[in-house]
Amino acid sequence: MMADTGKPLTGRKVAMIFVACFGVIIAVNLTLAYNAVSTFPGLEVKSSYVEGVGFDERRDAQMALGWDVSAQVAGEGLTLTILKGGVPVEAEIQSAVFGRATSVAEDQFPVFRFDGEAYVARLEAPGDGNWNLRLVAKAEDGTMFKQRVVVNVVN
Repeated sequence: MMADTGKPLTGRKVAMIFVACFGVIIAVNLTLAYNAVSTFPGLEVKSSYVEGVGFDERRDAQMALGWDVSAQVAGEGLTLTILKGGVPVEAEIQSAVFGRATSVAEDQFPVFRFDGEAYVARLEAPGDGNWNLRLVAKAEDGTMFKQRVVVNVVN
């Protein structure tokens, strides 16, 4: 049972309640939309059609390399390992971008050197969390290899 406050619920009060509730909903939606758009890192490719035309052929050629790629961070060092059948592979690193998946603000561009076992590069100490290494490499036979390697960083 409702307590009688002595004041009647008028149309004006109902309208104000209605406007206030929808005002909160609209304000929250606008805030979320702004945050979604302002933190979007940008396009992955300039033209998805052009990128998709030869995708199957490039994927099949890349899979035929049989490479197992992994990366890890220890302190300020990034180690990239490329193996084929458990044996280290020396490839030509075309480009490498180390950064977060959701933002380009902390992107780093490591310069790798091959030490006979793996590729090593120095980084500015990354914070904890999930990071990606977006790698483009070229095999000895000219096959291009593109992969986004997930790197979990725990300091």
